[in-house]
Amino acid sequence: MRHLSKAVHLLVFIIIVALAFDINHNPFFVSEFPAISTSMSAEDPLYQEIQEKSRELAEKPQDAYIDQVWHKTPGRNGLEVDIQASYEKMKEKGSYDEALLEYKQIPPATKLKDLPASPIYRGHPDKEMVAFLINVSWGTEHIPDILRVLKENNVKATFFIEGKWAKENAGYVKMIHEQGHVVGNHAYNHPDMRKLSSGDIAEQISRTNDIIKATIGISPEWFAPPSGNYTDEVVRTAHQMEMETILWTVDTIDWKNPSVSVMINRVNDRIHRGATILMHPTPAIVEGLEPLIKNIKGRGYKIDTIDKLLREER
Repeated sequence: MRHLSKAVHLLVFIIIVALAFDINHNPFFVSEFPAISTSMSAEDPLYQEIQEKSRELAEKPQDAYIDQVWHKTPGRNGLEVDIQASYEKMKEKGSYDEALLEYKQIPPATKLKDLPASPIYRGHPDKEMVAFLINVSWGTEHIPDILRVLKENNVKATFFIEGKWAKENAGYVKMIHEQGHVVGNHAYNHPDMRKLSSGDIAEQISRTNDIIKATIGISPEWFAPPSGNYTDEVVRTAHQMEMETILWTVDTIDWKNPSVSVMINRVNDRIHRGATILMHPTPAIVEGLEPLIKNIKGRGYKIDTIDKLLREER
């Protein structure tokens, strides 16, 4: 019996020793191979070349700021080469290829939300994107055609909707939202916001927010004062309601009923990086929206909503 016990103990000892030398089953063994692999990568001349050239390609992030002319301006992410990811892509080829570089974006320290109350006219001046701002308080009959053209051309816009209009046209508000467009606030009944008391300013904005939220379940984050009329008090009131005041840099002057060619030429002459393009549901926009979209895209600009335009992402 004693010999049997010794034999069992010896067998257990042999199993433990075997496990100790079996890396695949040893629970106490921590592999050092990844660290060795990374270290070996750093010794590769290709890795070192990527590392060296990445210093020239890095761009620092730019903080959001308040411009004397254009007021609140969003920041822009910086760029850094992801050296390890770039190396993994290039090592199969065995040589440096700038087209295979992988980048990571570095956010700025100061973002738009960190700035005090101030109107916003444009996106970052280096961002190759523009936004359509469609102010709606009339022109109901043109909404379906505008939505159709936007959908056919895969473009999202921002519709600033008057509260009174939203109340009377809930179906269109839902349609705009369901098609992926952003819905903003355009006051309740199109007043001159400069002539209102603080209480009336808040009432115009909050009443419209309530109607829009009841219709689509989302409260607007963006406020466009009717006719672009505002005071510091208007902007502060919107800011206190956690909303940004949005104006524009390019006006289609569609409300003057121009010809389609005049409207398009006007936009083409004034368009720029980060532009905000004002329009309304008018005949000129219905007829000229598709060629306008094609012209803008042909110049290398993406067209998207105001929230996308104002993000730090490149």
